[in-house]
Amino acid sequence: MNLLVIYTYPNHRSLNYDFLQKVLEGSRENPAISAVQVLDLYEEEFDPVLVFHEQKRRRDMHADPALEKYRAQIQWADKIVFVYPIWWGRPPAMLLGYIDKMFASGFAYRDNGKLLPEGLLKGKSAVYVSTMKGPALYPLYWLNNAHKVLMRKALLQYVGIRPVKFFEFGSMESPRGRHEQKLQRVYRYFKTVAK
Repeated sequence: MNLLVIYTYPNHRSLNYDFLQKVLEGSRENPAISAVQVLDLYEEEFDPVLVFHEQKRRRDMHADPALEKYRAQIQWADKIVFVYPIWWGRPPAMLLGYIDKMFASGFAYRDNGKLLPEGLLKGKSAVYVSTMKGPALYPLYWLNNAHKVLMRKALLQYVGIRPVKFFEFGSMESPRGRHEQKLQRVYRYFKTVAK
């Protein structure tokens, strides 16, 4: 299994970075995982801003040569892992910009005249490892699970990626946030996941 880990946090001395390290540590110890690539969007200085004009049209984004490296990573991956904080009930703008550019028509899906398009990324699965300041149940009760609906249904199922697993950790700025227990949970998952 090939693992693509997309890390979206501007600080390597952070709890999010610790979660990234546990993903990598567990993956290295898992015989089912043959290769891992990490895409650190901030370190990469990925440009999340969409620009369209007469020479650069949205309908051609799936073939933009500037994004070929990132398309190749997605095609290569069997499992895509996203590690990021939840800010204002949603992923960081950097990650959303990556999604806007990469999950384009002609690459991630194709319109087929039906209610839902044909997902072109079938056969892949995904894992979300996200952290937030608020309590773990905040997105469910206050936001009607908007984060999971956005990431699972509006994005990945739309392009054919399933199953989707969530580690959505709350109270992460609290000294009672059980950080080590949550880090170990992520480590154990990646040490044993088979597909």
